[in-house]
Amino acid sequence: MRAYGRRVMLALAAGLLAAVTACTSDAPPSSSSPAAAPASPSPSAEQPAVTLVEAGGEFTAFTQTDDRLRRDSPLQGRLLQVQDITTGGQWPLTRAAFLSSDFAPPRHQWGPPTLYVPRFVSGVTALWFSALATRDGRPTLLTFAKSGADGWRLSSAAELLPGQTLPEIKLDTDGYATAVAPDDKTVTISPQFIGPVHASVAETGKSGVTAGLLAPGPYTTVVAEQIAKSRTDAKRRELSYDSIFSADNYPVYALRTQDGGALMQYSLSRTSTTRNVLDKTYRMIPVPAQASWLISDPTVPLSLKLTEVHQYATTVPPLTAPAAATVIAHDGALTGASGQ
Repeated sequence: MRAYGRRVMLALAAGLLAAVTACTSDAPPSSSSPAAAPASPSPSAEQPAVTLVEAGGEFTAFTQTDDRLRRDSPLQGRLLQVQDITTGGQWPLTRAAFLSSDFAPPRHQWGPPTLYVPRFVSGVTALWFSALATRDGRPTLLTFAKSGADGWRLSSAAELLPGQTLPEIKLDTDGYATAVAPDDKTVTISPQFIGPVHASVAETGKSGVTAGLLAPGPYTTVVAEQIAKSRTDAKRRELSYDSIFSADNYPVYALRTQDGGALMQYSLSRTSTTRNVLDKTYRMIPVPAQASWLISDPTVPLSLKLTEVHQYATTVPPLTAPAAATVIAHDGALTGASGQ
């Protein structure tokens, strides 16, 4: 049984919000709460909790440390050190990159960053900033996070898709960005809903309750079509197949764009399960090549579970100009597998 639970409730709420907005597009723009869209501070405002200079230094420190850990060297405990510089969806992805390559993952070539640093006030303990930089020649949007006394860690990294560009981020007179609150209601999908909505579209495509909230594409409706086809193909082979996306507890980072919308960065996990429902002797389940570092046998007789982590960047329009949100960046990989 497919159990969406709270996720569908959130998706339905987001869909209802979009529908109401589309029917009232001639009405005056909805105003956000004071916490959702703070006014741009003047140059004399309080010193930000994280400065542009600090953010630039942290970007450089990360890339240097990441390169050192990726070298083919006898460094002991490298995974523990990797965990010290990654968090959120980046931890399982980077861990998989090390383990699947026998601790010799590809080294990256980084270009200089363009920084997008929200102006957090003093007292805020959960800090983050984003950076657009070339990674191996491809524009990549990264987000670094810091909580309390912990150090800065890379939380999200997604490469811009072909033909996509980063939207213009709204900056104040000092060059600082504005973070969009989780419950912001000036955009067509609030940040707290973006993960569940994307998960629903990836599973149900054009037939689900969230249809139309995200634009069709390879990481939304096409995925749903692939899942439906895989389910049908499995049934013909006397197997069962299903694939579930989940927002889990991954954080969402949202920046205000110049048009009043938002650029949102978030992660989803995907769990795909294939089971042998009838003949357990002749209907063996093949193990995909990308899972060979986790399962040495080419087939399993009873069940196969594959786990992936995907990271996205999506542009969400403002309520004043309602339209489908668009996935503009993505990265992801297999992070776990088990079979019996």
